[in-house]
Amino acid sequence: MSDCHTSEAKSNANEGDKLKWWQLSMIGVGCIIGTGFFLGSSLAIKMTGPSVVIAFLLAATGTYLVFDALGKLSADDPQKGSFRSYAKKAFGSWAGFSSGWIYWGSELLIMGSQLTALSIFARFWFPNVPMWVFASCFAVLGLLVVLSGTKGFERLEDIFAVIKVAAIIMFLVIAFLAIFGVIKGDGAATRIPGTFGEFMPKGLMGLWSALIFAFYAFGGIEIMGIMATRLRHKEDASKAGKVMLLVLTTIYLLSISLAVLMVSWHAFNTKESPFVIALEKYHLPFVPHAFNGAMIIAGFSTMCASLFAVTSMVVTLAKDGDAPRFLANKGKLKVPHFALALTAAGLVAAVILALVMPETLFEYLTTAAGLMLLYNWFFILISYNRLLKLKNFDHIKRFTGMALIALAVSGTLLHNDSRPGFFISLLFIGVIGLVLIVRHFMGKRKKKLDVQEA
Repeated sequence: MSDCHTSEAKSNANEGDKLKWWQLSMIGVGCIIGTGFFLGSSLAIKMTGPSVVIAFLLAATGTYLVFDALGKLSADDPQKGSFRSYAKKAFGSWAGFSSGWIYWGSELLIMGSQLTALSIFARFWFPNVPMWVFASCFAVLGLLVVLSGTKGFERLEDIFAVIKVAAIIMFLVIAFLAIFGVIKGDGAATRIPGTFGEFMPKGLMGLWSALIFAFYAFGGIEIMGIMATRLRHKEDASKAGKVMLLVLTTIYLLSISLAVLMVSWHAFNTKESPFVIALEKYHLPFVPHAFNGAMIIAGFSTMCASLFAVTSMVVTLAKDGDAPRFLANKGKLKVPHFALALTAAGLVAAVILALVMPETLFEYLTTAAGLMLLYNWFFILISYNRLLKLKNFDHIKRFTGMALIALAVSGTLLHNDSRPGFFISLLFIGVIGLVLIVRHFMGKRKKKLDVQEA
């Protein structure tokens, strides 16, 4: 009888550790809203002007179509390796290897861009401190969060999500009050585009170039797939993602629309958040400081999410033989210390990059990171077709998602500042391809030697 009670207690405890769908939605919001939105949106505005809202609407549509596929795959067969495991199941070991390491590379670049953005935000208060000092401090703090374990990470992301949403709501409230004249500012006036040229000053090419940065603001849905195995009911994966995307899209479109109505698009730059710039003329002394603090929390939380995700991905790669086995070993803290050390080495590289080229790093890394993410999103859509029986409308959604991804990727070639990021992403792909070729020939040689010995 006592054994039965013990077993029942363990079962209830395990059930209690599982996530409800709304908790996963909150984690998703916490992991996704970061410097890709708070700072990266400035890049998009500079490229296309007020029509940036179209770029974000297209990116939201593409993100929904990708997560719709990932959510259905997660509900059908929850896997710790998420999209990497589905790629391997659909196309074989080469696809699992490529998808996993492309994701590792993309998240490494994201961490680099997050560290750079965090350093830019911190210099708002301490302008004379070198960027690499802040980058080093944030990197160490991020590692400490991951060392706290899965539960600690989930709790922190819930808190971070509330703070980030609160900061955006604060901006929305102040922006509405300013637009309706309740709050007065020097030379402040609502700027409603009256012509097509004012709405889209850089033309369709500008909109096309900006699409990658709008997609980048939604980067992070992959962790929803990785965390889906922790859901209490696996069929809730799609619902959690849809609610999360609805919340994100609503606050993204509202806040960016208000920002470009309040200030001329010429005023935006890559060193300040568009929301801080939009409120500058209203002389609210507490707002820039409060918003800057919220942006630091936002960037830090997405960096922690990247750290958590890549560490988990390296462990699944190691367990499947796509990385050295020792990387899956866990220490006394029940954290895969070797996998975390590999990621920490990537963070060190990002800190060094922040030191040697601080002016151009953020845009290059943001573009490359966004592209690497989109390569994996493309993998999700083609794996989806292989692993599940799709209806005609599912195929339409899948091809639409693939077309939007192709538009975002090709748009980076149209802008001089985005083009280096495109080639950085190709360099990563080339290295992974080279490793695959070497791995293939080593495997053939091993088989030949085994046959000879037999």
